[in-house]
Formats: sequence, structure tokens, C-alpha cells
Amino acid sequence: MFEKLRGAFSSLAKAVSERKLSEKDLDDSLFEFQLALMESDVAQSIVEKVTGDLKKQLLGMSVERSKDMQDLVKEKLRGEVLSVFSQAGDVDVLARIKEKAPGEPFKILFLGINGTGKTTTVAKFANLLKKAGFSVVIAAGDTHRAGAIEQVTEHANRIGAKVVAQRYGADPAAVARDGVLYAKAHHIDVVLIDSAGRMQTNQNLMEEMSKIVRVVSPDLKIFIGDSLAGNDAVSQAELFSKYTGFDGAILTKVDADAKGGAALSIASTTRKPILFLGVGQSYDDLKRFDAKSFADALVS
Repeated sequence: MFEKLRGAFSSLAKAVSERKLSEKDLDDSLFEFQLALMESDVAQSIVEKVTGDLKKQLLGMSVERSKDMQDLVKEKLRGEVLSVFSQAGDVDVLARIKEKAPGEPFKILFLGINGTGKTTTVAKFANLLKKAGFSVVIAAGDTHRAGAIEQVTEHANRIGAKVVAQRYGADPAAVARDGVLYAKAHHIDVVLIDSAGRMQTNQNLMEEMSKIVRVVSPDLKIFIGDSLAGNDAVSQAELFSKYTGFDGAILTKVDADAKGGAALSIASTTRKPILFLGVGQSYDDLKRFDAKSFADALVS
């Protein structure tokens, strides 16, 4: 995964280490780096910031050996990546759940458009929580997409989780409320609320999300983005961030993502952390995002 973005970082480190750091040479190398970042689905604003900061740091620097310069550039690049994720902060979901007052279920609302793997990710998240010792109920809040309720129910049956659902066309906020009431009545730790994602009607969708938020006051709002969607995923994240103020993101299909720019771009443009990565098809394939490991992988 992330081969294209990793290649961009490696190419810059190699190019800069093989020539004197005059401003023209550095500009030439950084221009190629900018193009490679954009081809890797890194947002334009991030490209400009990263390359601008690097130019300030590298211009006029002199290191005797090529290997030393390459290591130095890699460390500068690593620092830039870590800075993006540091500014986005972090959320320890399991710790937040443990801190919730006894008798009150922890409510998580999942947001995102259809086709990103949102419902499957809800199931993976339920599996993760159950393995961590929490009891879980899923509220089937996508009452618009044909087959959505059956899909989430099938997933829940496989992992041994309860589903609260109504009919198609029902008010998603009412379904979410029913899920919370069920959790309270049965002393369940966490309510996971699936939701619709009909981007062809943005205003209606955002009003629907806002209503769910008002009705159930979720403790955590998580955006689900498809890493293969590139800059579309970034645009979607910006839209949901604007209207819902989500707390963090999960990126799906990361195992098939050769570009890798979505994580960097979403964290930078929304200033919200990447929480988990979907790295496969099984219910166990949900990996906690680690910024240091991500940065290390890019400059290795």
C-alpha cells in the first residue's frame, strides 16, 4: 500500500542528495515532488504547505556526504508528515468508552456516502469492541438504500451483535433513538448508529444527519472514507466536517491503495484525526492508525 506516495518521498530525498542545494536545483526537485504528491491524491493546499516548509528548511544547507543529505531530507519529510497528524490530534475510542458514566451507553454515529464500505466498517467496529469486552447494539439507520437493513443484520448475526431496525422509509433519527433506548434497557455499553449516504441530495442528507445528532447526542461522530476515492474522499470529508463536525475518520480499502494521499489530506483539511484503517475483508481487518508508523513507512 501507499507505493506512489512512498515513491514521491524517496525520489525527493534521492534527488536532493545528489546535487548542491542551490535555489534553482531545489525548485526543480520540489516541482517534481509536487507533481508526484498531486498524483498521489494529496490535496493542493497540503502540497503547497509541505513543499514550502521543506524549501525553507533545505535551502542553503550543506552536508558533506550524499548519504547524510538523504537521511537528513527523509527526516525533514517525516517531520512534515507527523506535523500534519499532530495538528489533527487523536481520539482514543476505547478509553473514551471506558470513561462513560455507568448506565449510559456510549453512542457512535457513522457518517459517509454509500459505497465507501460504511456498513461493513460498522460491523468491523462492533467486532473490535466485542473483543475488547464491550457489549454492542447496532442501530440500522440507513432506511433508504435497498438491502441496507438486511446487510447490517447479516453482518451482526455473524459477529453476534444485536440490531435495532424499523421499516424502510422510517425516520433514521427514530431508529437511532430506539437503539439508544434498547441499550439503556438492556445495559449495553455501546450503540453503533449506521446512517444513509445519499450524496445526490446533499442538503436533505445533511439535515438528516443533523437531526440524528440533535435527537441522540452522539458521543462520537466518525466519518468513513474510501481511500481509493482520492480527492473525492477529501471533498466528502470536508462536507461532512462542515455540517456535522465529526470527531475522526476511518479510511477503508487501504490495503488496495497504492497512492496513499487520502489520509494525509483528510487529516490536514479537516484537522480531525485518522482513527482506524480498513486493511482487508475480514472482521478483524480494522487497524488502529499510527501516525509514526505511517510516516516511517513513507520515508523508508
